[in-house]
Amino acid sequence: MTFDLLTLEPLTPGRAKLALAQCLHVRATDVDVADEATDQDLRNWDALVLCETATVRGDVSTSLTIHVQESVRSQPRERELASALARLLHSAVLFPAEEALPSAYWLAAENGAITRARLNSSHDERPRYTIDVVEAPVAQLPHVPVEHIAEVVREQRVATPVSAAFATHVQRMFPEEGKSPGTPLWCASNRLGAWEKLIGQMGAGWAPGGWFPSDLYLERLEARDELDQVSDQLPESVTALLGNALAPLDTLFTRMTVEDTDQVCRELARAQGIAPGRGWWWDRRPDPLPW
Repeated sequence: MTFDLLTLEPLTPGRAKLALAQCLHVRATDVDVADEATDQDLRNWDALVLCETATVRGDVSTSLTIHVQESVRSQPRERELASALARLLHSAVLFPAEEALPSAYWLAAENGAITRARLNSSHDERPRYTIDVVEAPVAQLPHVPVEHIAEVVREQRVATPVSAAFATHVQRMFPEEGKSPGTPLWCASNRLGAWEKLIGQMGAGWAPGGWFPSDLYLERLEARDELDQVSDQLPESVTALLGNALAPLDTLFTRMTVEDTDQVCRELARAQGIAPGRGWWWDRRPDPLPW
């Protein structure tokens, strides 16, 4: 297993060696740590844990690439190792988030708590790293603003089995048009996926952050509008297929929302310059609101 971590505080190879041994429950002699100045010929390539460290510039100080052999009994998840190291080293530790964004990171604070962080790097030959936002206060970063990081919610991976099955059927029946962006068939698959993502995220309690951007929520309602609009442009067989796919998703949405008696969603849309649709989904809302 391989881990890619960054520490806020400078970390010498010797200190990294002892910390990794303790966190992974192996002997220090079974850990080999090297930095840029280490003679590679002197390394213990048979060690149970191999680690390369490098000094970096900016809000973080040391990068670690850690390779743990399968024979090591302790095989923690990346967040578990980062949290353990943060406690032991008294230094926040960052590790990459799952989303396909270079700036998307998780941060394990000194007390072991984990929050989101946005880490940007300069385009210099030796990049300088900057943490410009965290989603919860971090004692070592008192100057960094605390706010939600909306772009990671948009990039979250959400299972969409209903829309995936629909897209497969459509592409089997209409191989070219089903794959061509902008066509009614493609639009139906795409917007169905957006609607299913919303319902999946709602059902998961807006995990992992427990919140959802209002503008993205409105986009999902607009996607449901477009599904109604595009249905008239689809072959009859696909229209029936779309209806069958939508029925369980719409049922779930209804169960997980309440009547929007105060028209919160419609007023929010108007405030953002969006003309709310006529669909019944505009007259329901999550409770409580996730933004």
